[in-house]
Amino acid sequence: MIALGDLSSPVALVALVSILIAVVLQVLNVKGGLLISIVAATVIGIPMGVTALPTEWNFGLDFTAFAAPFQTVPGTDTLAIVQVFLQPALLLFVFSLLMSDFFDTMGTVVAVGEQGKFVDKDGNVEDIQPILAVDSVAAAAGGFFGASSITSFVESTSGAAAGARTGLSNVVVGVLFVVFAFFAPVIGMVSASATCGALVVVGYLMLSDVVSIDWTKIEHAFPAFVTILGIPMTYSITNGIGFGFISYCIIKVVQGKATEVKPLMWVAAAAFLVMFVVG
Repeated sequence: MIALGDLSSPVALVALVSILIAVVLQVLNVKGGLLISIVAATVIGIPMGVTALPTEWNFGLDFTAFAAPFQTVPGTDTLAIVQVFLQPALLLFVFSLLMSDFFDTMGTVVAVGEQGKFVDKDGNVEDIQPILAVDSVAAAAGGFFGASSITSFVESTSGAAAGARTGLSNVVVGVLFVVFAFFAPVIGMVSASATCGALVVVGYLMLSDVVSIDWTKIEHAFPAFVTILGIPMTYSITNGIGFGFISYCIIKVVQGKATEVKPLMWVAAAAFLVMFVVG
């Protein structure tokens, strides 16, 4: 159950310090304030035992999972990508990952777009199709290389808040990812408590757009409400969006306005419902 935890624990104290530093620097409009809060909280967490110092200094990269879909499953002669089609249960996992990746990306794109002022007057993100195409290709490439999913992350909102507005910022971030891949032990020192402050400020920046919601219309307000509430309660952007889609369709049916719901919305809501029921 969600409740107030032990605020005297080292993990909580570092998180609170991280939030305090991030908010203060945000108020003072300090450039790079979020990054400063992360570094400061990481350093503070060392004597408190929250920041784990590297136990080994192996700066090499691990390519054992390269071309993983085309590696044989241990104990069999079957390729991993073929095994997926031989076991229906694995297809459900693939479907769940697809839903999660797609709607996480949609939620992130909208959040970053709002913060970076890349949306039109109706709240639509410009050039959404190329964005989704790049994200899809990147996710597939990440799976091939055996890396975690290469996709857009909501933490990018902090970059937009700091002034990143062009593709050059993305190129710089990409180059830094390549460089710091060789310094994984050092980067691994940064704990979730240290990044807490930056993410809280990002949450504040994202929530500032709720004023654009028409709270007088329940078909808009209630789905928005359950989406906003569902994301932190389930720790998943996808789940929150799923709650919003399903509730929107139900309300429209009750209002006798089912014809106003777009076909893709029906398909997405049904897919979410299946995902929630099947688990």
